[in-house]
Amino acid sequence: MHRRIADEIVEVLEALWTSEEDGGASEDGVAQRAKTTVTPELLSECEQHGYIRRGGGQIALTDLGRRTAEEVIRRHRLAERLVVDVIGMTIEESEADACEFEHLLARGVTEAICTLLGHPRLCPHQRPIPEGDCCRRARDQVSSVVTSVDRLEIGEQARVAYVSARNYPRIQKLSSLGILPGLPVRVHQKFPSFVIQCEETQIAIEEEIARDIYVWRGGAGSSEPS
Repeated sequence: MHRRIADEIVEVLEALWTSEEDGGASEDGVAQRAKTTVTPELLSECEQHGYIRRGGGQIALTDLGRRTAEEVIRRHRLAERLVVDVIGMTIEESEADACEFEHLLARGVTEAICTLLGHPRLCPHQRPIPEGDCCRRARDQVSSVVTSVDRLEIGEQARVAYVSARNYPRIQKLSSLGILPGLPVRVHQKFPSFVIQCEETQIAIEEEIARDIYVWRGGAGSSEPS
């Protein structure tokens, strides 16, 4: 956002975005979700600024409101990933700290954090993280050299780039098996299950899981696989 918006308005927009994700929003529903007291005066202020429209007890984001809320939601959900993935807090602990981080993150810092985290697609609560410019640039830059393990040929070796964030428990499971960014992997078989070797360990995985492991072909993005 390019100008300072009152925290109370930010909370309304964030609550409304989440309500719309779940299928619709009433004024009462947004008031229950928001982390601030939602008064008729506050809703009128949001409406006067062009962020929302109301009618019949229902409430919706305008185009301006959606663009503004998208930046808020992106910062908040990246902050949640930061405190869970990097700082090591539990999902339950992450909410309050993410709210504090959210208000401190400028656009450049947000993109740096997103890049550090590997452009995650979901927050720890499994809600989508809106895509940023850095995500689109990264996708364009790596599309020709990064692929998923299920597309490798038998005997082909590559190096782990990242694990898709669509399924967070799966990331944790693969990490515990030693599937970590930067490590070399080789495909040994593809049927009836995938068998891959990561360093000295052979691991059998389902094809669905193989699709979530993204690798650099030919050593791109890192040193040449050994």
